[in-house]
Amino acid sequence: MKRLQTIPASERCYEIAKEKDQPISSYYGEDVFNLTAMQEKLPRDIYLLLVEIIQDRRKLDLTIANAVAHAMKEWALEKGATHYCHWFQPMTGAPAEKHDAFIEPIDGGMAIERFSGKQLWQGEPDASSFPSGGIRSTFEARGYTAWDPTSPAFILKRGIGTVLCIPSVFISYSGEALDKKTPLLRSINAINKSALGVLNLLNNTKAKKVYATLGPEQEYFLIDQDFYYKRKDLVLGSRTMLGFAPPKGQQLEDHYFGSIKERILSYMHDVEEELYKLGIPAKTRHNEVAPSQFEIAPIYEEANLAVDHNYLVMDTLRTVAGKHKLAALLHEKPFAGINGSGKHLNWSLSDDLDNNLLNPGKTPHDNIQFLVVLIATIRAVYLHADILRASVASTGNDHRLGANEAPPAIISVFLGEQLTQIIENLEKGVITSASNGAIIDLGLDKLPVLSKDSTDRNRTSPFAFTGNKFEFRAVGSSQSIAFPATVLNTIVAESLDVLTEKIKAKGGDVKQAALDVIREEIKVIKPVLFMGDNYSKEWEDEAKKRGLPNKKTTPESLGDLVTEKALVLFEKYNVLSRVELKSRYFIRLERYIKEMDIEAMTLCSMIQNQILPAGIDYQYKVASSIAAAAGVLGDAGVLKAQKELLGTVASLVSNLQIAVNDLKAKNEKAGAMHNEEKKAAFYCNEIKAVMADIREKADTLETIVDNTLWPLPKLWEMLFIS
Repeated sequence: MKRLQTIPASERCYEIAKEKDQPISSYYGEDVFNLTAMQEKLPRDIYLLLVEIIQDRRKLDLTIANAVAHAMKEWALEKGATHYCHWFQPMTGAPAEKHDAFIEPIDGGMAIERFSGKQLWQGEPDASSFPSGGIRSTFEARGYTAWDPTSPAFILKRGIGTVLCIPSVFISYSGEALDKKTPLLRSINAINKSALGVLNLLNNTKAKKVYATLGPEQEYFLIDQDFYYKRKDLVLGSRTMLGFAPPKGQQLEDHYFGSIKERILSYMHDVEEELYKLGIPAKTRHNEVAPSQFEIAPIYEEANLAVDHNYLVMDTLRTVAGKHKLAALLHEKPFAGINGSGKHLNWSLSDDLDNNLLNPGKTPHDNIQFLVVLIATIRAVYLHADILRASVASTGNDHRLGANEAPPAIISVFLGEQLTQIIENLEKGVITSASNGAIIDLGLDKLPVLSKDSTDRNRTSPFAFTGNKFEFRAVGSSQSIAFPATVLNTIVAESLDVLTEKIKAKGGDVKQAALDVIREEIKVIKPVLFMGDNYSKEWEDEAKKRGLPNKKTTPESLGDLVTEKALVLFEKYNVLSRVELKSRYFIRLERYIKEMDIEAMTLCSMIQNQILPAGIDYQYKVASSIAAAAGVLGDAGVLKAQKELLGTVASLVSNLQIAVNDLKAKNEKAGAMHNEEKKAAFYCNEIKAVMADIREKADTLETIVDNTLWPLPKLWEMLFIS
């Protein structure tokens, strides 16, 4: 086929990944300055002190930092590193790096490698151009990075460059958080304090620490790199803004969990090899529902580490793709007409004794503890569904949420049949019994043990209980999981505190008091519980009756970040001050506007420089053909269909030009607006509609124009040719 001759087979080939002789376990974590590396490189007393710092049992001091810095440098040099950087997470959604060489000149024109505790402890990258939401001005250059010892340093290799990366927080000169990690760490402290309060009240005094665990299932698309670079919309906007849906998409479900093609499996092998070296526990890989869509999922980790690792997973997916002449697409909706990509964020709480607090357990003690944590989580979602929805709001996710392929914008909770029945019976005060044999008496004749996996999963639910964790399915595939995790930790911490105080106020037997409080809470929070199909129109109507929020777009959802309720909550738990939370609202709003502006201008450029010329060229060819035929046949009726075709093409070309002019005018109008909220709403309500109209016309033209004249790789080519 002529269109594919521009992509020679030799250019679409790839290197077959060489097989390693040793098992994965032999090189797992080899590029991480983990506890094993620390134990080898550090004096024993320093190592033990550092472990206490990591476990939050003591503060860091310069003496320890100096010893750690020296050991870290020696280890990094052995790995071939020439530079180090404080690896931090600004409000751009991607990690940032500023590399400094270990090298330091000395007398005699010589040099040595040095790395001090002060350099490890703190950096000053300036980074004044990062978004701050008004916290600091561009001319105020001081921004500081500070080492986060709870997330281990690692070696990052790109080409022949090797750098030591030190996970860090990023704060302003006056101490406000300018990043995603700082609020996350604060929320981890909050959930620890609140959860321990509940455990101690329920006579569990063995646990000394509680922490959130995360397991983000990362979805992504892979297409041939040649196609990618021929699509301006993919390069600049990460999604196809034009393209007629192919006759075959995912309707046959033949791609889902299907045999993985050789080229893709080789790519996955190389991705996992890089991840294993970085100590990232990638466990699962498979074909997803849509053609050319895939998923990688890790084993669950402590929240801070899981966030850092997910950044590295996304980065590795992109960089390794280039080595295989592929392009990895993480946008939530890169192709119209088929499923987009999410990032199912599995969340739970564990203690330092390796007990999962959302595991029903095997003892009466575990059972009542589980129910309190469960109800606290449901209560948190019920009261703060608006904040939880805002935490995943983005231009990309607006294309995906509620599109009959992903959870809707309505946040509800799915518990499964057994748990739902028990919750309902608890509310009524009815003695319950489980439907299976795994019964453990609570000692109150009112509650059975709960068995893991006692129900099917509900893939339409945005927040579903799946045996021993909740799965927050509304997170976007390109999004950092830091803020959704921060929100979850904070809202659950609040509900745990509320339940603790209510149980204390009851007095008497603590187990009976806990059940009484649970019963009272169920009566209030039950509107958020839903067992059915979240995709249905009936649920949307029912949710409205229940008073559940349904913010379908980013502009209308983001405002929930700065309600008085939200400001008080985050400030109370020292997660985000009012200034910090408001700054994040303005940053997110500004990002939405900028991304919409990029999409609008990219679409204008593609229509004017590629689509219209192709349409006019085809129009000329059809007109010339008709004129030539008429010269022989005269004005014969046989030419009627050709003339109608010409009229259709001419009409589409004309209407496209008019629509593009309209889009330009509206975009200029948006640019002149000074109110950011109004500007975002204008993009959402006005400009998106014009863009959709342009796409419809251009996609219709694509189905008519000679295939050899169409300037863009088509969706069917990108999705089915790899």
